[in-house]
Amino acid sequence: MDISADLTRIALAEDGELKELYYESKRDESLVGNIYAGRVANVMPNLQAAFVDIGVGKNGYYYYGNARAVSDGGRNLAKPKVGDTLILQVEKDAVSSKGAVLSANFSFPGKFLVLLPEDAGEIGVSRKITDSAERNRIREIVAELLPEGYGAIVRTNGAGKTREEFEKEIMHLAAKAEKLKTGSFLKPPVLLLQENHPVRRAARDFYAPDVDEYVVNDKEAYEELLETGDFNGENQPQLKLHTEKLPLFAAYYLESQSEKALDEHVWLKSGGFLVIEETEACVVIDVNTGKAAGKGDLQKTILKTNLEAAEEAAKQMRLRNLSGIIIIDFIDMADENAQKEVTRHLEAAVKKDRIKTVVVGMTELGLMQVTRKKTRPSLKRQMTTKCRACEGTGRLPSLEWTVTKMRREAESILANTIYDKLIVKADPRLLSAFAGQNDGYLLALEKDFGGTVLLENAELGFGQYLIEKEKQK
Repeated sequence: MDISADLTRIALAEDGELKELYYESKRDESLVGNIYAGRVANVMPNLQAAFVDIGVGKNGYYYYGNARAVSDGGRNLAKPKVGDTLILQVEKDAVSSKGAVLSANFSFPGKFLVLLPEDAGEIGVSRKITDSAERNRIREIVAELLPEGYGAIVRTNGAGKTREEFEKEIMHLAAKAEKLKTGSFLKPPVLLLQENHPVRRAARDFYAPDVDEYVVNDKEAYEELLETGDFNGENQPQLKLHTEKLPLFAAYYLESQSEKALDEHVWLKSGGFLVIEETEACVVIDVNTGKAAGKGDLQKTILKTNLEAAEEAAKQMRLRNLSGIIIIDFIDMADENAQKEVTRHLEAAVKKDRIKTVVVGMTELGLMQVTRKKTRPSLKRQMTTKCRACEGTGRLPSLEWTVTKMRREAESILANTIYDKLIVKADPRLLSAFAGQNDGYLLALEKDFGGTVLLENAELGFGQYLIEKEKQK
């Protein structure tokens, strides 16, 4: 965990290889898990949804269609009204123009289990705990310890834990839940519980028997984690404070790997490569033979490349935190058995992911459909911002198109307004094209419209321009 004044970086590495990477600025901290007393700003009965002001800029989206008709401080969660105070938890972070997704079904995640205040007596156990005797042992312990009215889902990390360990965690999480009972008396919008502090979240979510050590470069965070009692004991991961002058990521050879995490092209050992493109609607991963083309038997080469691509695609989904609908365009395979082999390989690869990932299967067009649960913005959205010149499209208008637009605008101003003096500001190359060969267009413009047009170099992005209007005395 690399913590600086403005940014927290959290990396999970296995045998020196970067597997997961999260960036979180102080400005854009994740809100998932936070609980707010919010004020209903707008209700849309036809959608059974409401927009709720939780005090974070954009109103959150609350779907109440499946809410139980129970009272929250005198308000009906299933039929909210404008002005009502509702206590809600952030389920998904805001993305682009969409606000955070809110829920009335609270969950309090711990290292070993998730406490559910709304699911009385319900106990679920992770499917990854396959031993039936262990599952029964866990169920019996948790059933005895759960406070009245609560349910729980035991995480994979709960395997092998003692009664004392479960009791400690349940008491800690239940105490959090009880604090919310006073929330409906507070003036909204107000934060009631900050569940998602980056350091605490990383310590909780990555806590597992196969994690050897946690390394943090911030003394305050180190001491906070040390006080939890979850480290440096028998069968516990080691917690280390990084004090060397060499930066933390550089010391663990993660800096260069993190810089490559946004490369559009990802090369495969066979010589093929992936092209990864994120759009608003979905993520597209295109598989190409690249340097592998023409090597030996074509169908064997295609199968080998696709198998490598399946493994690498799973790694990249995890590393870049790609989520939602993911389309993988594998190289066309004529053999149905080869298609099934690639599908099985991809299914095995995504099982290593902590985030729920489902391989839906091939479409009629031969595209592999995958869904991965959305919890927070992708690495690309965390690490980059929209280009002001291209508005995030990655492309700029052509020179000819821009010049034509500039000329139409200049002619319209001179012909239809009181202004007869224009100052056109742009990149020198754009100004030269606007003026035409030997200033031919510029001279014709002044002659035809009886105005004055001046050109002024400006440090603007290519394709951008300004036209200032004046009235000559």
